[in-house]
Amino acid sequence: MPFSRPALADLIERSINDIEARLPGVDARLRRSNLNVLSRVHAGAVHGLYGYLDWLARQVIYDTAEAEILDRWSTIWLTQPRKVATPAVGNVAFTGTNATLIPAGTVMQRADAAEFTTDADATISSGTATVAVTASVAGAAGNTDAATALTMVVPIAGINGSATVATGGLSQGSDTEADASLRARLIARIQQPPHGGADYDYIAWTLEVAGVTRAWVYPQELGPGTVAVRFVRDDDVSIIPDAGEVAAVQDYIDARRPVTAAVMVTAPVAVALNFTIAATPNTAAVKDAIEAELADLLLREAEPGGTILLSHIRQAISIAAGENNYTMTVPNADVTHATGQMATMGTIIWA
Repeated sequence: MPFSRPALADLIERSINDIEARLPGVDARLRRSNLNVLSRVHAGAVHGLYGYLDWLARQVIYDTAEAEILDRWSTIWLTQPRKVATPAVGNVAFTGTNATLIPAGTVMQRADAAEFTTDADATISSGTATVAVTASVAGAAGNTDAATALTMVVPIAGINGSATVATGGLSQGSDTEADASLRARLIARIQQPPHGGADYDYIAWTLEVAGVTRAWVYPQELGPGTVAVRFVRDDDVSIIPDAGEVAAVQDYIDARRPVTAAVMVTAPVAVALNFTIAATPNTAAVKDAIEAELADLLLREAEPGGTILLSHIRQAISIAAGENNYTMTVPNADVTHATGQMATMGTIIWA
């Protein structure tokens, strides 16, 4: 039978009854009596102890442990405990006068005041110089699209004050791993102990890389002895990883895989899933709710080479808050994808 923690009012009542049972003739219920005060003080102390025991009970089970204790459990079970935030990296193109030096540590600033620092000295040649930079603050917020303008915080003579993020953008920035993600990895590690190359080992290794949120493995996709791995980064602007992020996962797995396995890490090919929907009522709140439910459906069910069921799409629309009725003409059947292709949220045409 499960234990039920007594409420403070019940503990006060117990204390009063105990005092009156052991001191016949007294009235511990009198508002201003010493016995009434003592009963409440005692009940309050006991209630605090019950609270501490209740907290302890949650910490000894992995699926309810709070962040500090969850971190301790993860250091025991996982080779890669909570993933720390990582800074965005990439290249920036400068222009200016030939032979002008851009020293390492030059600080660049984005329009929203996010700062980036050059990693090494560079010299202008043929009017340009491409320099590797790193975000000053770790986190996904440092990821920046190609062609974004960055401004030098301290101008350098002979260098144009505005530089441009080079092709490929600034990527690989990720936030500190959330409790839910760490807890899921911990439980998966306990339920599926490492087997030195089982399919779920590849998923576990991929999820250990900062920024990776979901991963899939496809044994022998390219023939005997091969393993294909695909992953996404749901917390980035685009969930599809770029070449640098793919290379980071490839290197991480190569250091852990069986020596006989030929592992290929690739990014899924995004295929936008578009919708044409007429909703009732046709309000902005209902539209936002439907869009949120469809995005959540893809987060739960989209995978490379997978199928998005029409019935699940209809269910997602039906459970949207405020929706009373709807018609949908696109899609009108299950949406299947070829090997490596993955459904991503497209546009909704509101009919």
